[in-house]
Amino acid sequence: MISQKMADAINDHVKTEFESAYLYLAMSAYLEAKNLKGMAHWLKEQFKEEMEHADRFMKYLYERGARVVLGGIAKPAEEFGAPLDMFKAVLKHELYVTGRIHKLMDLAIEEKDYASQSMLTWFIDEQVEEEASAENIINKLEFLGGSNTSIYLLDQELGQR
Repeated sequence: MISQKMADAINDHVKTEFESAYLYLAMSAYLEAKNLKGMAHWLKEQFKEEMEHADRFMKYLYERGARVVLGGIAKPAEEFGAPLDMFKAVLKHELYVTGRIHKLMDLAIEEKDYASQSMLTWFIDEQVEEEASAENIINKLEFLGGSNTSIYLLDQELGQR
C-alpha cells in the first residue's frame, strides 16, 4: 500500500503531466499554423510522451492500491512567439516539472517509500533527457540565428524525430 499523502502528491502530479501534454499540443498547433511542420511534429511527439508519463503515474497508483483522482487543467496560451522563445518556454516548463518530481522524491524518501523512490528514479532520468533535448534545440537556434533559412533547416531536422 501507498500512503494517502504520497498518493495525493502523485495524483497532483498526474495533473501536471496532462498540463504539459496540453501545453505541447497547443504549441504544436501554433507551429502548424505557422507552417513549421517539423517543429510542430517534434512538439506533438512531446505531447504523446507527456500523455505516456501521466499514464505511467496512474498505473503506478493502481498497482499500489490507490485511487486515481483527476484534477482540471488550465487552458494553455494561444500565442508563443518566435521558435527560440517557444523552446525557451519548453525548457522552463521542463525545469518546473523536474522540480515537482524532485519534491515527489523528497516525500518518498521522507516516508521511506522505497517503491515510489524506485519508480521516481525513472522519471528523474527522463527529465535529464527532456531538459537536454530542449537545451539542444535552443543552442541550435541561438547558434543559427533567427534567419528564415536557419529556421527552415532546423524545422526539417526536428521533423525527423
